[in-house]
Amino acid sequence: MHATRDIDFNCDLGEDCGDDAALLPFISSASIACGFHAGSPLTMQKTVALCLANDVAIGAHPSHADRDNFGRIPHAIEPAAAYALTLYQIAALDGFVRAAGGRLHHVKPHGALYNQAAQDAALAGAIAQAVYDHDPGLVLYGLSGSALTAAGERLGLKVAHEAFAERRYESDASLTPRTHADACLPSVEASVAQVTRMLREGAVVSRTGPPVPLHADSICLHGDRADAATFARALREAIEAAGFAVRTMERRA
Repeated sequence: MHATRDIDFNCDLGEDCGDDAALLPFISSASIACGFHAGSPLTMQKTVALCLANDVAIGAHPSHADRDNFGRIPHAIEPAAAYALTLYQIAALDGFVRAAGGRLHHVKPHGALYNQAAQDAALAGAIAQAVYDHDPGLVLYGLSGSALTAAGERLGLKVAHEAFAERRYESDASLTPRTHADACLPSVEASVAQVTRMLREGAVVSRTGPPVPLHADSICLHGDRADAATFARALREAIEAAGFAVRTMERRA
């Protein structure tokens, strides 16, 4: 009999646009908006408390300062500015975590900042350095096999190679841009099939057809969708049916 393997199941929370409490029973890690693309100081405080009450690992979800576009529009940014932007938001969330008696677990950039850092080595290096300088024990979440995970590994950070449950992939293993009409999978069933293939075969079917190899330490579901709780329950069941235990990665001491 094969031993059960672990996989992290994470969701983006604290964005004031979904039922976070309904998601928490199904996930192991949460990335909380730090006020720049969504959320607020009060939302951050409440979401931290919800995560601690449900034994869900807490991460900072720093973004471009762009609430009008939910942080999903690319912006030109110099590495020094990206470093400051990231460090500021990590420290803000960490203040709430510490005040509540918890410990910050990870950092995961949001939206356009995440996707830009997946391809831009200088930007990725600045973000990874901000994470390391705040706390070298933190886990850095990034798109699987990207410039961001590579930058974290070079610094000695523990990294989580992340894959997405309900987003389509291009043939180069990048996410299909949200400007594309087919950027998201259309149903729970399609997402379950994608996650199951990721876990069992280490691959996904790209938007244009060819299979793409993909290593996943963590599976992400976006919490801003209206049916996120339904998706989360179905995905949790699919992950366990594939022989995996939902468990967060341990941070370094």
